Amino acid sequence: MEIATDLADGAQSALRWTKYSLNNWLRAAGQTFDTSTALEILGFAGEKAREGLKSYQEKRKPVFPKDCPI
Repeated sequence: MEIATDLADGAQSALRWTKYSLNNWLRAAGQTFDTSTALEILGFAGEKAREGLKSYQEKRKPVFPKDCPI
């Protein structure tokens, strides 16, 4: 709430231009961002992620297979 109040009390033209710039970036890079997010989620969803977590819990180095489907 404090940040919102600070923004509301700030220079409105500067805030609007910043929002305009960020929205343009989002429109241009949105698909790239969506793809990178999806690939990151896939990286957390498999056997390698389970091995990474298990090795961390057991305080040992992870053992990952050397093959890669991509």
